[in-house]
Amino acid sequence: MKRTFLIAAALIPLIVVGGSWLAGTRLSAPAPATVGNCPLDLACESIEFTSESGSKLKGWFINGESGRGTIVLMHGLRSNRSALVDRMRFLRKTGYSVLAFDFQGSGESSGDKLTFGWLERLDAEAAVRYAMAKRPGAKIGVIGISMGGAAFLLSDKMPPVQAVVLELVYPRMRDAVDNRMDQWLFSGARHVSPLLTIQFPIRMGVSADAIKPIDHVRNLKVPVFVIAGETDPFTRLEESKQLFEAANQPKDLWIVDGASHQDLWKFSPRDYQDRVLGFFEPIINDRPAPGGDDEKNQSCNCADDDARRADDERRSSNKDKKDDGNDK
Repeated sequence: MKRTFLIAAALIPLIVVGGSWLAGTRLSAPAPATVGNCPLDLACESIEFTSESGSKLKGWFINGESGRGTIVLMHGLRSNRSALVDRMRFLRKTGYSVLAFDFQGSGESSGDKLTFGWLERLDAEAAVRYAMAKRPGAKIGVIGISMGGAAFLLSDKMPPVQAVVLELVYPRMRDAVDNRMDQWLFSGARHVSPLLTIQFPIRMGVSADAIKPIDHVRNLKVPVFVIAGETDPFTRLEESKQLFEAANQPKDLWIVDGASHQDLWKFSPRDYQDRVLGFFEPIINDRPAPGGDDEKNQSCNCADDDARRADDERRSSNKDKKDDGNDK
């Protein structure tokens, strides 16, 4: 009996450490996916460019109207540019040029691991440089979602941009790991998070303490729009507020009522579109869309139609769920 107890006592630490290593391997594993062709209505150009991360990045580019700016879209962890199509659509209909790409290790871009914004920061730099080369002189805006926003903030060689939207962006890597452990395992599981964060130098060549977007948001000298999910368990509301407080003026904060860590356009398309366009419009555009106010309003109304339809579909979906007894 004593011998069995000693063997069990010796095996438990090995099981915990081994399980943590396997979890780290799974979390940092690349997320390749066949993205396919850009939707025909977007009239995208398929593009490829290189990054100092060592990867070849695949993406789409929409050439917008003269005098309108370019918006660079940066997706979240384990995602790719296909998740950005809805944003691309309403931005295009408002006249913007749009660049969406796959970070290294994601979608159709090369790369053998995900680094939670560290190597991806080099991809963010490359994407902005590419956008500037495609539309010389155009003003640049960025929408960074979760890891995409972190990657943008972590860059120390980012070419100048004029406005930044940060969605669901974690302020510190340790916060992100702690919150996920609590959600994936049980409340209080964050106490074993060090078994994951200790792997960062081995897997990525950098400490988890070096991945602190909140330390970099202070360096931005352009307007910042922070968007947070009210019930987000992965980037908690208080953490989004910390990121917002650390940013310089001018800045704005939108707390999306009832939203978790999810696609905020799909959650509230009309509000998302109106608020994001309202943020970018006075900053990014050198002049209204060609044809004057009437044409500009017509373009915006087209985008409104898409958002209105998405809202109707969401309401209908919620109604169907209630009718089926699923009142979630």
